Amino acid sequence: MQQDKFEYGATYHICNRGVNREDIFKEDKNYAYFLSLMRKYLLPVADIYAYCLMKNHYHLLLRFKEQQNVLALDAYKPLSNMLNTYSKSINKKYQRTGNLFQRHPKRSKVSDKEYFMQLVVYIHLNPIKHNFSASLNYPHSSYQAIISDKATNLDRKTVIDYFDDKDNLIFWHDFRRLQHQKIKELTEEDF
Repeated sequence: MQQDKFEYGATYHICNRGVNREDIFKEDKNYAYFLSLMRKYLLPVADIYAYCLMKNHYHLLLRFKEQQNVLALDAYKPLSNMLNTYSKSINKKYQRTGNLFQRHPKRSKVSDKEYFMQLVVYIHLNPIKHNFSASLNYPHSSYQAIISDKATNLDRKTVIDYFDDKDNLIFWHDFRRLQHQKIKELTEEDF
């Protein structure tokens, strides 16, 4: 079944995982390579708001920039090129064959401010949810880049503006992290 094309000017949450839930990042340099491909393929055509790369899946939150040429190719093409380049590299490096990712990335179009904010927090809390990290300091997430003042390729200003300011952004991340921790503790109790 063919999915609808990505739209220029629209914001999407995009995620995918390895075939059969296999790892797509096998060592630290794989994460760095994936980020370099994001810079090469996505930055020219998209504003990147948030990301999280985990051993067997990734999450991206981005907006495809408006295109002057209405006959331009589907906005998915740069993402597809990036994922194909990454897959070929991993297959060659680790002497594997076949698809690295599931057939099509999952995606949801972001339609309002509340959904955008929920997605930013969800993406950054994903390593905690999946027990890859106990804190928001997960090294393969955009959280630290967003709250720092260091140069970044992310559209930090837009993300912070959605939360009104940096303090509120941090508050919502901490609040949701503590909620997650409390729910986890309650579900682990013996009844």
